[in-house]
Amino acid sequence: MAADLLSRRAWTARALAARLRRRGAPAAVADDVVADLTARGYLDDEAFARHWVAARAARGYGPTRLRAELRARGVAAPLVEAALASVNDDSELERARAVARRRLPALQRRDRARAAARLRDHLLRRGFAAPLVARVVRECVGLPVED
Repeated sequence: MAADLLSRRAWTARALAARLRRRGAPAAVADDVVADLTARGYLDDEAFARHWVAARAARGYGPTRLRAELRARGVAAPLVEAALASVNDDSELERARAVARRRLPALQRRDRARAAARLRDHLLRRGFAAPLVARVVRECVGLPVED
């Protein structure tokens, strides 16, 4: 059962153990299977976190959201921070600008103040830090952002 699940996608140790328990495996058996798969190298939370951050950051998600997603999947905090360290601040600014450029045409049909507020909210939901969001909105819309 675990091999079937692993053949479809990557899992964290906690998520796989939970899935095995939901499929009827006793907790002790699920934990033993997860420990065995981890020891054999089939489960690696660190590799999962690095891959998750790389893939989701490329799709325009910021570090706050990535951190929350990984923590929700059971990845330990030090592994999350190590994975997020691979994304530097300059690339975060560029990703936020790219997301804003993609979103802005749909928002510019409205008045500029409303477009700025909606763009701000969109970038915050994507997980970008508030000071970075304010900078990007000022650059794109030209209006100061209200918190």
